[in-house]
Amino acid sequence: MADPVRGATPLASRYLELIDRIVETTLKGKIRSKEQVYQMLLQEVSAGTGELFERCLGDRLTAAQRQVEIQTDELKLAKANRVLRALQTIQGEWERWQEQNQATEMLTTALRQVVAAEPEQRLTTLIQVTDPNRGQIVTLQQWQQLAKALQQQAATITETDSQQQIEQLATGIGRGIAAWRRLEDHLVGWIYDQNQGQLGFEGVPGQRGPWALWAKQVGSPMPQSLFQALAHEQSAAEWGRHQTVDLEDWVELTVILRGLQQGLVTWFDKLVYDSKVGSKLSISTFLAFAVLWSQMGVGLGDRFANAAFQSTLQILRTFAQREYFPLYGGIFASFAGNYLRDALNYLDEPLRRAEGTQEKARILTLLGYSFRAQGQYDRAQNFHQQALELARTAGDRPCEIANFNHLSRACVSEKNYAEAINYSQRALILSRQAGDRLGEANALANLGYSEVLQAQQLEQVEPETYESAIDYLQQGLKLSERLGDRQSQALCLSSLGIAHIVLDQSQIAIAYLEGGIQAAQFSGDVYLQARNLAHLAEAYYRLQNLEKSVYSGCLGMYLLEQIASSEWRQPAGLLMILQGQLGEAGFQAALEQYRRQIASVIGVDGYDHIPQLLEQYRHST
Repeated sequence: MADPVRGATPLASRYLELIDRIVETTLKGKIRSKEQVYQMLLQEVSAGTGELFERCLGDRLTAAQRQVEIQTDELKLAKANRVLRALQTIQGEWERWQEQNQATEMLTTALRQVVAAEPEQRLTTLIQVTDPNRGQIVTLQQWQQLAKALQQQAATITETDSQQQIEQLATGIGRGIAAWRRLEDHLVGWIYDQNQGQLGFEGVPGQRGPWALWAKQVGSPMPQSLFQALAHEQSAAEWGRHQTVDLEDWVELTVILRGLQQGLVTWFDKLVYDSKVGSKLSISTFLAFAVLWSQMGVGLGDRFANAAFQSTLQILRTFAQREYFPLYGGIFASFAGNYLRDALNYLDEPLRRAEGTQEKARILTLLGYSFRAQGQYDRAQNFHQQALELARTAGDRPCEIANFNHLSRACVSEKNYAEAINYSQRALILSRQAGDRLGEANALANLGYSEVLQAQQLEQVEPETYESAIDYLQQGLKLSERLGDRQSQALCLSSLGIAHIVLDQSQIAIAYLEGGIQAAQFSGDVYLQARNLAHLAEAYYRLQNLEKSVYSGCLGMYLLEQIASSEWRQPAGLLMILQGQLGEAGFQAALEQYRRQIASVIGVDGYDHIPQLLEQYRHST
């Protein structure tokens, strides 16, 4: 067969000859099964050269297809068809070869790149070549093979520092494998030790969540120290400032934390009995480990900062590609207490280092929502504007629409209702053009919500003024219900509740707000849950049901304060009024009446913290 490749390298020529040989022996009847073809490929195609073989095979297939198309002689056409079928058999077995040998090829490439890297780049190169976003998650067995290959390679290196560094990488991987094997059987055991309502990484210091259990099982000093710190709600940044970590320790932590994060996500994704719960926990896992890495990068300083932020970005990029990535949610489901307060700042740094990508647009969208909930409106709008531009460039229409919706809500927060209406109208037009039903539901909710508040601002009291706005909200609610999206339902119900408070229809508002609370709880959006509770307290107050107003207001205040939202002061102000009307004894009696219900949501510690928050508000006004 003529060689179509000009100036072929010796290896390319060898592969072309191999392909021709398989075709010729097939035509002569000496190859009778696909297995024989596979074995020839297995013996003669070297790991790390698959791309070259595939190019050679592609050339042969193109030439054979051309022969079939141009032949008019029956005998020659019959032979051309046999050649094409033989090449297609090789192609099928080549795909099998690739599947079977992909891991080997990846490890060969990884070894070559790590050894060839400059000494100061070897750690980040190791993290880069094992990046799960490259298409394959490194298994425990593959980590083991890589450690063995690095150890063998180190023995051939004469330069002492490089030899020592590569040995440290191999030792760190080995230690990480040993620790991960001890943890593997305890990956999800912590879930069964706590109430279902408390799933996630939040919990009572030293008692709940996975870290305390993992600390007992890991059996290695450095990760054990980290897990103990996390179990007591000490940030990884603070932990890192008091540690002396060497290269072996860092690689060990890399293997362990990757195994834990990937194992948990895989397990949660398989919760087929309740996919909504599974996705909620997967979201929590992605975010918790992303923040953990970025905190360690800050705490341990320059030597490991790049490696830590690289691990953070890898997790976030994997997360951004998941179908359940929350374009309309925040990070609140993952964190509680002081751990949340720094999470956004820690994630900000690695994102600055990331290039403009579709994944970055989605992550900025998530963080922008979270900053808005905290009352950082300028910062939120900046993130959403960045995300909007990146989404447009990447052609990610759902993300673009989501950021128009978020910008609308941010303008509402600043009482710029005209601009809010403008953004929501643009989101509505784009979502209908793109067939983005989720974006449409949120746009309808935002448009109706903005129009209600604008009418209130302009002191338009005629009910007719609010009819079109309420209609938009009802359309959004019906659409979100059809989609089964509880996050959007919570937003629509909340908006309808607020609209009816404005219209002085508090009894109707209560029904909407209570539905919004349930939807927000289900979706894991603590901010929407807390906002609904705060507005519910106002609705009960207008109906002079003061005890229920105390109950709702305390929960809303506490949850908003826990996610560092400045909006906690709104229900706190109402609670001060209630305290004045009921008297100290009456207020405490109302609080005690709902003690069990409050503690079931925020725990006994949360209940005990309520008077402290009220005192804090009193002294700050």
